[in-house]
Amino acid sequence: MKKVTTALAMITLCFISCKKEVKTEVTTVADSVAVKTEEPLIEEPVDSAAQMKAWQEYATPGNPHKMMADEVGTWNCDMTFWYEPNGKPEKANSVAVIRMILGGRYQESDYKGTMMGQPFEGKSTLAYNNASEEYTTTFIDNMGTGMMVAMGKYDESKKSMEFKGEMVNPVNGKKTPYREVYTIVDPKTRKMEMYDVKNGSEYKSMEIVMTKK
Repeated sequence: MKKVTTALAMITLCFISCKKEVKTEVTTVADSVAVKTEEPLIEEPVDSAAQMKAWQEYATPGNPHKMMADEVGTWNCDMTFWYEPNGKPEKANSVAVIRMILGGRYQESDYKGTMMGQPFEGKSTLAYNNASEEYTTTFIDNMGTGMMVAMGKYDESKKSMEFKGEMVNPVNGKKTPYREVYTIVDPKTRKMEMYDVKNGSEYKSMEIVMTKK
């Protein structure tokens, strides 16, 4: 009888222990589910009229686009390059044809000339984003297969835009920062200066003086 009682007691203890373990597991799963089902942040509703107004303002060219349109025409470009900090400058020449596209919303420029004794062709675009209130510039040419993209803002006091971006060094495949300063010298003169980084230090790598025909 004692053996039977002892056996029953052991079975009961095991049963209670199993119930506790199961309960603990269920609680853990429930807690896990509770963490995963947090309520998402809900944006404040915007009425259709406000949405329409915002999109219209975003799509409508403004004063920055008028300033870009002032550059429409043909420009002679006197180009100077430095391949090393304090290195010997090298010269080149090109002609840029600038136009506005897509209803006056973007500026597009085509460059043709000679560089390092080879025919040179390039294309750039310039955009002003009404929503972010900043400029974006892109550049591609027949001297490579990558696109340069930089963003910046216009400083009215200096009559210039400062752009910052990254480019890939084809020698090592690594990205390096670059900076571009575009200055409105006078109605018929523009100056573009480009600064690269080498061995951790910035140096002036290019200058283009543009004169409108």
